[in-house]
Amino acid sequence: MKFISLISLLFMLLTPGLSWSNTVKPGSSIVLFNDENIPILPMTSVNKHGILMLGERSIDLTGIELTSVSDTLKRTIGEVYSINSAVLYNDNELARVTILGDIQQPGSYLQPKLSPVWQLNYFNTLYDRKLFKADITVIRGNSERRLTEKSLKDVEVMDGDIYLLSLRKIPKAQKTAESKLSESESSTEAHTKKGTEPLSSEKNRGMTEDFTQKPMDMANQLRQLIASQNKASEKNSQKPVSEKKDRAISGIDQSRSHIIQPGDIVTVNLPGEEGFNSDFLIGRDGTLSLPEVGQISLGGMPLDEAEKHIYQALSSVYLGLDKLSVLVKERRLLVTVLGFVQTPGQVEMPDTGNIQTAITLAGGLKDGAQLNKMQLQRGDKIIEFNFKKYLDTGDPVKIPTLQSLDTIFVPSSPDLSSVYGQTAKEGGTGIDPTEDRTAIRVFGEVYRSGSFAFVEGMTIIDALLRAGGVTRYASVEQIRMIDENEPILFNLKSYLDVGDFGQLPVLKEGATVFVPKQVDAVNGGGRTVYVMGQVQKPGAFETGEKVSFLDVLANAGGPNRYADNSMVRILRADGNVVRFNLQEYAEGGDTKLPRVLPGDAIFIPQKSTLVDDSWLKIPTNTSVRMIGAVQKPGRYLWSEGINFMDMLSHAGGPTEKADIAHVRIVSTGDNGKAISREFNLQHFIERGGNWNSLPKLSGGVTVIFPELPEDPSDNKSQWIRLSSEQAIYIMGAVVTPGRYAFSDEMGVLDILSAAQGPTEESDLTNIRIIHRNGLAPRVSRLNLVEYFETGDETLLPHVVNGDSIFIPSRNRSWVQKKSYETIRVLGSVKETGRYDFSSDMTILDILAQAGGPTNTALVEKIIIVNSVADKNQAYTFNLVEFMKDPDLEKLPVLRAGDTIFIPDVKNTKWAYFMDIVRDTLTMVSVVSMTKAIFDTSSSITK
Repeated sequence: MKFISLISLLFMLLTPGLSWSNTVKPGSSIVLFNDENIPILPMTSVNKHGILMLGERSIDLTGIELTSVSDTLKRTIGEVYSINSAVLYNDNELARVTILGDIQQPGSYLQPKLSPVWQLNYFNTLYDRKLFKADITVIRGNSERRLTEKSLKDVEVMDGDIYLLSLRKIPKAQKTAESKLSESESSTEAHTKKGTEPLSSEKNRGMTEDFTQKPMDMANQLRQLIASQNKASEKNSQKPVSEKKDRAISGIDQSRSHIIQPGDIVTVNLPGEEGFNSDFLIGRDGTLSLPEVGQISLGGMPLDEAEKHIYQALSSVYLGLDKLSVLVKERRLLVTVLGFVQTPGQVEMPDTGNIQTAITLAGGLKDGAQLNKMQLQRGDKIIEFNFKKYLDTGDPVKIPTLQSLDTIFVPSSPDLSSVYGQTAKEGGTGIDPTEDRTAIRVFGEVYRSGSFAFVEGMTIIDALLRAGGVTRYASVEQIRMIDENEPILFNLKSYLDVGDFGQLPVLKEGATVFVPKQVDAVNGGGRTVYVMGQVQKPGAFETGEKVSFLDVLANAGGPNRYADNSMVRILRADGNVVRFNLQEYAEGGDTKLPRVLPGDAIFIPQKSTLVDDSWLKIPTNTSVRMIGAVQKPGRYLWSEGINFMDMLSHAGGPTEKADIAHVRIVSTGDNGKAISREFNLQHFIERGGNWNSLPKLSGGVTVIFPELPEDPSDNKSQWIRLSSEQAIYIMGAVVTPGRYAFSDEMGVLDILSAAQGPTEESDLTNIRIIHRNGLAPRVSRLNLVEYFETGDETLLPHVVNGDSIFIPSRNRSWVQKKSYETIRVLGSVKETGRYDFSSDMTILDILAQAGGPTNTALVEKIIIVNSVADKNQAYTFNLVEFMKDPDLEKLPVLRAGDTIFIPDVKNTKWAYFMDIVRDTLTMVSVVSMTKAIFDTSSSITK
């Protein structure tokens, strides 16, 4: 089977048309055709993943053969589109053409080669076919031809073509006549997606009668033509350039009287000479740069005269100039586009292009471009034109015709500020009046005073609308205008009442409009109330019998954000002052609204801030001092109803270093003495409590938030200030011994963590805690290892402020260890000495700590000396027998203070006997060796 698969693979590789080269390739362009061989949708490309996107549908064409594309698309989207065939085009089968004129996006497009010109708008969406028809002019090479409806079907698309489209609206009568054909064209509607426009019309139906060849056959014919052109390319390349026929449209010859202009592309043909037979650009100065001879000035010459001029210039260097020919390959314009366009600079364009073409090649207009005052600079002459009217009407007469070396300038809109790209803010001026003398200036009682661009036929109503309209205080009967140095008085109210358009003055360039403020009807008198201070609109307001304090305040716009609503003052006409707390009234207090009388003045002062020194104006008896470790220490205004938490929040809250467990409140008692009391804010926050337990504040109170001590290893001066009653001591084998702040919520583990934990040599089984809070100091022990093994919280002793914790080291000298707490190990072990002992240890643990017996140890007779009731008792232990029968009950019972001795084999009688035997064997060996040597020497002598 593997051999058959290999044969099949080789067959696919060697057989054309069966390999994956005939599958859909990423980047291929695809066109769907209906039964009338008309494209259903614009040309679409297959993306790099092999996906074809049609609207919201995505079709995976990966690995699909070209012959199966139509069937695949019919199967997947046949219910939406009636597909007769699908054709895929490669890059060499597409023509790059330029489409200009009255379309939405002039520029470069791809079109299948040999496709009919009348199908331009089917392969690429250029305009609305239901509303417009297109008159097409084609430029090919040096020829230009205007196509009629009859010649459209005879001209096929070629690479490099330029098409100029001029749109004209379809008359209503023709639309009505064409709509009557809808019943007979019901089959056409089935070829398009539901809701889209019909693709065939009476005009197109006539064209399809002559265009009967199928799209797939056209594609195959195109590929055969490209292949034949590639085969003949070598033969054609050997022929002189002058003998090649230009693929110009029939009926049009190149004009020899054409005047050479900057931007023209000239072809200089000189067979046999390198550097020629190519295209040359006429520069801005009208010169042409040729090999060997350099710059030649040809600007302004007819084509025949330019050819003679080139002939004379080359005759001094080259021979055989009889075959020299000069042709104008393309007529182009060199135009500079400046101002508010995306990419200002020089652009090259066909001589049939216009202002819109040049702006499109410059990247298009920027937001903020002023279209009604564009300029065309030609030499010393400046032509101003209204490009917006051209866009509104499509009339080419509205814009000037371009020539080479013209400069188009697009000014910025008056709605832009002096900073490039920054639009004018709402309410600000549109333009600088010193820069634009033609601007209309509007100021006074309008919403957006400023200068605005002048528009022909602009009236004073238009100017007021540009300024956002008049305000409620505007005197609309006394609007003043200065137009051409003539003052004019305009009554807007009269115009609105009568509606006589003849009363409406028309503005001219540089006009000025001023809207004065209306004179207040009530400036004073017996029914006036004045509102001053921090309100939105201070001023004088009329009052009456049913007008309340809130009514007057509402007419003034209400207090602003700087108002101190708790310190409102009402100044009576008789000189009395009434205090009113608007803040307390708004919060539902018992305060009643004051009565407002004619002639009263309501004053709302500015609230105090921490930015300036206004807080110094607050009396001490009405303020609370917040000092220490708070975010914003200072003096704050106090009033009834403000509790401790309110004042702390106003001060920004405590800092991270604040010791909130020892907050101190200092007040003034009798005889001016300071009374200090402590408040545990941490206990209140963590455990809760009654709100009545919060410290009572009053005017003149000082609240102090102390800071927590810093790391004692870094700064001793900080923790020295901490009293011993508030600290706990930790010493011994810890990373950072010292004195630490302690609270009731902390325990032994918290203190160890604060000291960064024990060191590696710490003895966690013998921790000592010295308690000094009782009548007499006492010491308790802690086996921290046992706690970590069992998790029994009862093993942890209770510590309080003033206690001390000591963690001993395991590496302390043996003289520091108590004899009644250790066991002595002597004799033949690797490390003799005293070792710590606990009740859960055995003789095996002790021997392991001593490094184990040596090689000469007599482990069969280990001697153990016990101290019981001041009497010593000794017995032996056979370690060898225990290892043979490991019964833990046979292990000797050890107690602190015992002594273990392991004898050495060398110290026994058997060791002395073995030493004598070893010496005797050594002497016998020496005698035997001497005799053997003597016998050997005697035999050699014989």
